[in-house]
Amino acid sequence: MRPRTPLRALLATTALILSAFGVGAVTTTTAGAATLPTHVFAPYFEAWTGDDPATLSQQSGARYLTMAFIQTSAQGSCTPYWNGDTGSPIASSSFGSSISSIQSAGGDVIPSFGGYTADNTGTEIADSCSDVGQIAAAYEKVITTYGITRIDLDTEDNSLTNSAGIDRRNKAVKQVEDWAAANGRTVQFSYTLPTTTGGLAASGLNVLRNAVSNNARIDVVNIMTFDYYDNASHEMANDTKTAATGLHGQLATLYPGKSSAELWNMIGVTEMPGIDDFGPAETFTTADAAPVEQWAASTGINTLSFWALQRDNGGCPGTGGAGDCSGIAQDTWFFSHTFEPFTGGGGTPANDFSIAAAPSAAAVSPGGSTSATISTAVTSGSAQSVALTASGAPSGVTASLSPTSVTAGGSATLKVTTTSAAAPGSYPITVTGKAASGSHGTTFTLTVNGSGGGSGSLVNGGFEAGLSPWTCQPGGAVVTSPAHSGGHALQVAATSSQTGECDQSLTLQPNHAYTLTGWVQGNYAYVGVSGDATASTWASSSGWTKLTVPFTTGSTGKVTVYAHGWYAQGSIYADDFAVS
Repeated sequence: MRPRTPLRALLATTALILSAFGVGAVTTTTAGAATLPTHVFAPYFEAWTGDDPATLSQQSGARYLTMAFIQTSAQGSCTPYWNGDTGSPIASSSFGSSISSIQSAGGDVIPSFGGYTADNTGTEIADSCSDVGQIAAAYEKVITTYGITRIDLDTEDNSLTNSAGIDRRNKAVKQVEDWAAANGRTVQFSYTLPTTTGGLAASGLNVLRNAVSNNARIDVVNIMTFDYYDNASHEMANDTKTAATGLHGQLATLYPGKSSAELWNMIGVTEMPGIDDFGPAETFTTADAAPVEQWAASTGINTLSFWALQRDNGGCPGTGGAGDCSGIAQDTWFFSHTFEPFTGGGGTPANDFSIAAAPSAAAVSPGGSTSATISTAVTSGSAQSVALTASGAPSGVTASLSPTSVTAGGSATLKVTTTSAAAPGSYPITVTGKAASGSHGTTFTLTVNGSGGGSGSLVNGGFEAGLSPWTCQPGGAVVTSPAHSGGHALQVAATSSQTGECDQSLTLQPNHAYTLTGWVQGNYAYVGVSGDATASTWASSSGWTKLTVPFTTGSTGKVTVYAHGWYAQGSIYADDFAVS
């Protein structure tokens, strides 16, 4: 269960003072109404703000919007209103003209039922109303009033554990789908659910299992890849990919008759640009945006979204969880402009492919070797020839591919061989596939164990040999001053949008006690380990300060040693790291 956020907590009181937005004729769908594009970018629009969705759609370039939220005005009611405000009924007087304008411009909206406040206060319609028929009628009224073809069900907090509400909701979905089929209408339903970095928690899975048991077709499962509240270190773009991959596996169990591509096309992802409700440790940066859009397009997911359109500006650097700005330095509409190209899917799809390594990581001792399967797949269009290359192998390591060219859908073997001179450490080896449609890559991480049968060794802790094998966020560099000892130290570039983290991965002895030490200088200088052990400490000092972090490895011994600063606190310096 996620804590109440300041943003969504405002809904309960704000909804009571909203008035109707816009006037226009009722728009109804027809039997031939078009569905949304196969791949659609549809950011959330905060419907309680007084903003006009058509105006923001035009300004941002986001042609499709997810409109939040529809709920009842009080627990026990079966009547839906925008934001639970009785002055904003499901009628042409509430957003009708604006939605019609969006549709006339070639876009559409996805009305969303629920949301955190409704789910927390019992005003989500399936939690509030005990009559399945009236819940279904509410969905149908939204469909016919606004001429839309998809409804989103934002299910969080108490709604995830309200078994009666879950069952009523899915039974109502089934009724609406039967009604639509009988009347020649196109209707889709999406569930928006919180996630972990590895996929849905048990509560979210139970919602989908109940849908399956009720024969309710769920077209999209949209995961909120933010507000993890797990007190862990996050790389938000990577967490999006691992969360979606975990969901893909869960959906494969729920829907065994679907192909892998069909399962990916059931998945939606919603980001929260900038600093989310948890705080700076969960910051989706401008640098995260393009990789996520490219990954979403190449993987073939259905929906890409973010919370929320009104936050897509840099008006409040350093502020977390704001409703009207991202909390980071950015251009207005940066995330909308970056994500909008994802929308598409009509007509004949262009040729494209994906590439992946399995396993994606391995550890060897110096002189050893390992291998991985490099698989390709057709993600759209037809199969094409893909040329494969490997790069990034350090001194003492060779990486080769056999064969070096495959037809999309085929696979090759990556063989990695080390010599006795290979330095301990972790090294990302990039395998790139190049075809007529463009290039895609995947990373295989090789860990060369230290001496002593897996006891491990931190390499270049004094930075006298440059930066490698450390990796840093943008701006991280080796400098000559200040240095704690020797002639070099590490500069960690913390900015308003990143902590500047620099890290090095190690394979240590499993289930063994170690001590990490390092010297730091600057404001909010952090040193720690993550992975198979989690521990950290920090200091703020204008002079060099020694930090000590005891930790004990788990069953794999694989840890990442890191140093980072804090948002908007300026660069820090680090030197003389050691693990003993």
